[in-house]
Amino acid sequence: MAISHSPEPGSALWVYAHPRRASFNDHLFQAGTKALTERYEVATSDLYAQGFDPVLSERDLGGAADRPGNVAVLHGEAYSRGLLPPDLREEQAKLAAAELLVLQFPLWWYGPPAILKGWFDRVLSYGFAYGDSDPASGLPRRYGDGGLAGRRALVVVTAGEDERSIGRRGISGGIDSLLFPLTHGTLWYVGIDVLDLHVVHDADSLGADGLERETGRLLDRLATVGTEPAQRFRRLRDGDYRGTRALREDLLPGRTDLGVHLLGDEEARLR
Repeated sequence: MAISHSPEPGSALWVYAHPRRASFNDHLFQAGTKALTERYEVATSDLYAQGFDPVLSERDLGGAADRPGNVAVLHGEAYSRGLLPPDLREEQAKLAAAELLVLQFPLWWYGPPAILKGWFDRVLSYGFAYGDSDPASGLPRRYGDGGLAGRRALVVVTAGEDERSIGRRGISGGIDSLLFPLTHGTLWYVGIDVLDLHVVHDADSLGADGLERETGRLLDRLATVGTEPAQRFRRLRDGDYRGTRALREDLLPGRTDLGVHLLGDEEARLR
């Protein structure tokens, strides 16, 4: 049986991916979820504590593992037939109900921990998160549209490096570029609006004063999260990629950076 895709107003899901209790991340998780309950009905997915299995495997294909075909399509068939494992059905139900999604994790090897990547692999199944087309245009409902449209996401990430190292000219690359596969290629792909990243720099060297400061900064952010503007990624259906999946040559000619997929102020004003 398919899950209803309409979010419940005032509902949130906080997905947390850090293995240690009593860590800095755990402190932020506990304080953040408590504060968010003042404004939302909050469900949580503490992936390590749950023992969530991040590996998409035969058990997720609804008995179709021996059939030829695309794994994503077979996974979607298992979803549509109600044959997904109970842990996936539970995660999908929590995500479907949430109008706000909070993702919290440490930056490991310049990306999220594997357990969170596996959460996306298994939970964002074909038919649930993506897979249909707009009947009017024939375009796939992706990049600003899709099964999870109508939701917003806040990404909370802790990094051991300072703001210069993962800044725009930093040796490690800018944090927005490092997490573009998550914000644009995963969340925006399935229709979820993405808020500006909430980054904690130098997380490995914070003392008591730093912990208090960063906790307060997160709580201040959560107090206004419901009214924040989202990043203005370009939507596939608006024609900016007409006839191809590359940005039209007349838009921002000569530029090849990832920022081309964000609307400029003047473009946003005219839409």
